Amino acid sequence: MVQTRRILLAGTAALAGSASLLSRTASARSHHGGGHKAAAAASETPAVPSTPATTPIGPVDTIARWACIIDFDSGQTLLEKAADEHMPPSSMTKMMTAYVVFTMLQSGRLRLDQQLPVSEKAWRMQGSKMFVPLGASIAVQELIQGMLIQSGNDACIVLAEGISGSEEQFVAVMNETAAKLGMTNTHYVNTTGWPAEGHYMSARDTCTIAAHLIRDFPQYYHFFSETSFSFNKINQGNRNVLVDKGLADGLKTGHTDAGGFGLCASSKREGRRVIMTINGTPTTNARAHEGERLMAWAFANFELVTVVHQGQPIEQAPVWLGESATVPVVALRDVSLVLPHGWQNRVQASLDYSGPIPAPVTQGQPVGQMTLIVRANATPAPVPAAAPSVSGGTVTPSAAPAPSGDTVITVPVVAGASVARLGFGGRIAARLGLRHH
Repeated sequence: MVQTRRILLAGTAALAGSASLLSRTASARSHHGGGHKAAAAASETPAVPSTPATTPIGPVDTIARWACIIDFDSGQTLLEKAADEHMPPSSMTKMMTAYVVFTMLQSGRLRLDQQLPVSEKAWRMQGSKMFVPLGASIAVQELIQGMLIQSGNDACIVLAEGISGSEEQFVAVMNETAAKLGMTNTHYVNTTGWPAEGHYMSARDTCTIAAHLIRDFPQYYHFFSETSFSFNKINQGNRNVLVDKGLADGLKTGHTDAGGFGLCASSKREGRRVIMTINGTPTTNARAHEGERLMAWAFANFELVTVVHQGQPIEQAPVWLGESATVPVVALRDVSLVLPHGWQNRVQASLDYSGPIPAPVTQGQPVGQMTLIVRANATPAPVPAAAPSVSGGTVTPSAAPAPSGDTVITVPVVAGASVARLGFGGRIAARLGLRHH
């Protein structure tokens, strides 16, 4: 009779010493300190009480009203607070404006040295500016620098009108692009982030567009890390203080009265890249300090771990009426996760398959799944009876964290070798108990 075999492979104590199944491959621990020199805020919003954000290692207080931190390579969420709520994105909108511009450059429909004319609408645009002269023509590269380093609203209008004919038509492309990238809590009304009804993003969507900028346009990402830019005899520094201090290598800041002070930043340290969005802080100083604190927290509390190695036997599964009594059970690829430091006391693994597996068995044949539980604390947690599978081999949490904060991940497993079926005589012998199968 074929029965489901459920094998507990590693528990809280056994996991740490189980090198054959789970082993650490990299450690990314980094501490950054020091003072902060951000300028005082020109205007302030009412202070937001420090309230908890959700993380895999328990609640972390933050004064940000909206927050999201993701690991770039795995896509895992390390911290979230109202991460899917609509929020005023202010100048973080310009990240999508840049994405559309970079798309045009990459396709050859636009050149960095191409000159675009300055309209009266662009010249009159208020807020942060690169101070484009009315009637002038400006190179696309300078407009990109003015938009991303100086946060020039006027630069956005020149780019939009030069590429699409009008800002409205360019915004339509922005919204189409957001939909294609899966940004389900985003809608743009303008290219700049100027306050407008119906103009919003979420903190998670802001991390999403940041990740796509880094992944899709590495040749243009350097624009976000330039610390200053001079145009029209006016020099302005990068408004992202984390870039200025060398704690991040890009992206954008923003401010509106309704949304407070926001920041999207990315940093790569010791092989790991993290993307962070915070918004709704009360001052520029608060934004800078909170951004620095949470970025340091993300690197200090997590590490990259390969929990399953491609092709390495996880279990020897029994085979029914096969020329071999067992077949190795393996994963098709490495499974790497970003886990809390001290993960050995938090990760539990189990293997589910129906056994014995009837011969013939073909190498690569699906046989079951491995379930990994990353616990929010070190107390024991039961292994669930079943868990959703991970499609396409992408290793991400397969279900929202349980109320306890535990995260469940499932990984398909396959036969690591082929096993032929016994011949007639062998099958008779096996049935008579003369062979051990």
